[in-house]
Amino acid sequence: MNIRNILFFFITATLLSCSKNKQHPIPYYSFDANVNLTLPSYADLQGIGGWAYVSGIGSKGVIVYRQSLNVFVAFDRHSPAEGSFDCETGLTPDPNNFLILNDPCSNAQFSLYDGSIIGGDTKWGLRSYLVEYYGGQFIRIYNP
Repeated sequence: MNIRNILFFFITATLLSCSKNKQHPIPYYSFDANVNLTLPSYADLQGIGGWAYVSGIGSKGVIVYRQSLNVFVAFDRHSPAEGSFDCETGLTPDPNNFLILNDPCSNAQFSLYDGSIIGGDTKWGLRSYLVEYYGGQFIRIYNP
């Protein structure tokens, strides 16, 4: 494979990945927020497997999950499932298994661990956001 073919492949892949993200049904919001893990509302994020809501960012707020000691993930609470766009309620953890996020308007279900589809009428997983953590008391959640 010559350099021209490699360059063509790289540019095509980059453009396709950008257009896929722009086609996601959940609106795009640019934000940059710091979350203080020592505040009582985020106390559950101090332990591995903990989760918490962060309001005021994203489309319907964000849910953050701590996967490991240094890894956090953040997803918009706005469900991409059919029938959920006019719904005022955001995704909520299942009372029997917090790793499953339920959409009360469409009955779709998503994984809190990675945002993937578990069930329901949707072809989109959850919109994810970037999270940085370098130890200490703060995480940064952002969408450039």
